[in-house]
Amino acid sequence: MIELVEACYKYPRSDGHALKNVSVSFNLGQATAIVGQNGAGKSTLIRLLNGLLKPTSGRVLLDGKDINQIPSKVVTRRVGVVFQNPNHQLFSATVLDEVSFALKNFEYPEDEIRKLSSAALARLNLSGFETRSPFTLSSGERKRLAIASVVVYTPDFLVFDEPTVGQNLSNRHKIGTLIREYVSAGKSVIASTHDMDFAMEYFGRVIVLNGGRLVMDSTPVQLMSDAEAMRSNGIVPPERHYLEALMRAVDYSGQYEPERLAERIIQVVNS
Repeated sequence: MIELVEACYKYPRSDGHALKNVSVSFNLGQATAIVGQNGAGKSTLIRLLNGLLKPTSGRVLLDGKDINQIPSKVVTRRVGVVFQNPNHQLFSATVLDEVSFALKNFEYPEDEIRKLSSAALARLNLSGFETRSPFTLSSGERKRLAIASVVVYTPDFLVFDEPTVGQNLSNRHKIGTLIREYVSAGKSVIASTHDMDFAMEYFGRVIVLNGGRLVMDSTPVQLMSDAEAMRSNGIVPPERHYLEALMRAVDYSGQYEPERLAERIIQVVNS
């Protein structure tokens, strides 16, 4: 378990705290989305989870031990973070070097490194890119490579900062499927996101930050049903929310079919 206890963080030369007295825990077997408007503290919280930032006050615990008292290599092995901007994470000469770097650092056998690296690249739709420089890839491909470079060593806690940025529908689904499989294997996924459709579909828990404070800890469905909480915390409803509202407004029933819905809208407008 990762636990924050009254955690605060203030950036140097900043007038206020980015995080204020946040207490929250993350257990294995759970997918948690962290949501809130820009500046709410999502990325700061992500960076506290594996010691990239140290709380100004309060504590971050990994299985009951202060994370600052645990060797960084042990923390990294347990808690893997994928940054929002992959350019802050990628550094190797080739895609294969990038995805295999952590395995080499953790002293995996060579044959296992080859097998696991190949599997991770295939999982993120990057097979065939092994000899390419990471910096010749598109932004979406670089994002998936950053994910592969962490997923490859299966940390207990997989932490994302905006995992769907730059991804088309197919790759968004691949990342969502990876999250489901990860949780089903008894591990934990924690992700900050503005993508409420993605949060609704792939996460069972959502925590809401506003002004550096944790203001809500619930399920995506409960959050979506609380219009005041959505409004006051600057959360944009998912596209499906608008679609369902439109279907109700025109008294459309049955399974969603674009052509049928369009016909029903025309009927209502012309009636």
